[in-house]
Amino acid sequence: MPAVKKERPPRVAKLLSLEALAQAAECLKTLAHPHRLRMIQMLLRGRFTVGELAEACTIPSPMASEHLRLMQRCGLLGCDKEGQRVYYRIAEPHLANIMECVEARFGK
Repeated sequence: MPAVKKERPPRVAKLLSLEALAQAAECLKTLAHPHRLRMIQMLLRGRFTVGELAEACTIPSPMASEHLRLMQRCGLLGCDKEGQRVYYRIAEPHLANIMECVEARFGK
């Protein structure tokens, strides 16, 4: 019986455009900070105010606000205003996958 030759999958699947990869790199650079990663960890579990996030990161509220602003600019976070309080939340559902990879790799 002759050997059946299996077709190899293409070596290069559909590649993203360089423009899309540049966007991804910018967002990944934005995430590449321990305080921002901590905030993402928390926000994946619920909504929090600037003060609550600042306290968890042991940083001043204005610094936490700047971190949040950068992540909002990339479309990673959103916020909801309830009275005088502003609650931040995850706007990019793929952050859960990214954080899962980070926690699996570094969560010893």
